[in-house]
Amino acid sequence: MQTLSDRLNRLSPSATLAMSQKSSELKAQGIDIINLSVGEPDFNTPDHIKAAAIKAVEENYSRYSPVPGYPELKNAIANKLKNENGLDYKPSQILCSNGAKQSVCNAIMALVNAGDEVIIPAPYWVSYPQMVLLAEGTPVFVEAPIEQDFKITPQQLEAAITPKTRALILCSPSNPTGSVYSKEELEGLKNVLLKHERVIVIADEIYEHINYVGKHASMAEFDDIKDRVVIINGVSKAYAMTGWRIGFIAAPEWIVKGCNKLQGQYTSGPCSVSQKAAEAAFAGDQQCVEDMRQAFERRRNLVVSLAKEIPGLEVNEPQGAFYLFPKCSSYFGKTDGERTINNSTDFAMYLLEVGHVAAVGGDAFGSPECFRISYATSDENIVESMKRIKEALARLK
Repeated sequence: MQTLSDRLNRLSPSATLAMSQKSSELKAQGIDIINLSVGEPDFNTPDHIKAAAIKAVEENYSRYSPVPGYPELKNAIANKLKNENGLDYKPSQILCSNGAKQSVCNAIMALVNAGDEVIIPAPYWVSYPQMVLLAEGTPVFVEAPIEQDFKITPQQLEAAITPKTRALILCSPSNPTGSVYSKEELEGLKNVLLKHERVIVIADEIYEHINYVGKHASMAEFDDIKDRVVIINGVSKAYAMTGWRIGFIAAPEWIVKGCNKLQGQYTSGPCSVSQKAAEAAFAGDQQCVEDMRQAFERRRNLVVSLAKEIPGLEVNEPQGAFYLFPKCSSYFGKTDGERTINNSTDFAMYLLEVGHVAAVGGDAFGSPECFRISYATSDENIVESMKRIKEALARLK
């Protein structure tokens, strides 16, 4: 009998992509589905970025690029980190990859040995624990419920650290919750980490610019821990460039060299044309970023107000990203006569099949009492989807 590797059999498929696939199948059957399952801006890539890509094609940027990315792109990223974040990174401390997803995986694969523990606050992005398992590490989950605004405390972090702890993955603004750690909150976590020199912070900051509380705070701002921080970022969310697949790490040079060695063996450098587009994104006018941020903030306000009108949902106000993560456990055990809701996966499937709205159950994010919806869609879709959800849930007794 033919079998796949144990490595692969340890992994779970992506729940967000699975739900998106399911909604696409129903759409193909002619059913009007509103898809709120995928974290993707609904805006088009800004024109000046597309123009830079067209220019790159015409100038024959069609050959292999250096594994860590073109020098011009790394310089643009270094300037962005300096001007926007007040952080000094040399181009040699930056490596560009095929999306921030590969950047996260690079960091984990470069740092984690078999048996090492990686602390992952829950709720978490679905791929973090799977990447740790791929590296033969052990995910250690620290639960941060809605009552804590989905953010872990220094006391929880201290209690989770053991001699085997190798890394902490921290996502702010967060997918799936939209929660944002303030500089003061990060400092509290940092003070714990200072006592544990082996622990590296993998700081996923891909939603940096989709922030409704003012200036973004980064763990790398603290000089006494900066040499143990790996910043993950990219162009997909801020510039509506999900399909261009450009992410980067900014980190101590020894980590970047390790990731460069790894990437050199399994993808080499990212797409040449996409790199030139990303260079234009970082170096060009940033008004497009603010315009999209304002649109997301308006949508956040709309979806929160409508969700709070739905009986049985507990809703907090996300401070960034474009997700709402309501608590839905009050519906567990209820039925419409045909279907019974036993967990958040059942809940999400009920919304899809009865309400024709695609969301993702919180089981996949380590919070089985919640579900995730993305409000990266039109105001009209938000209003209609919330109406459908309210009507579908009203049928449950």
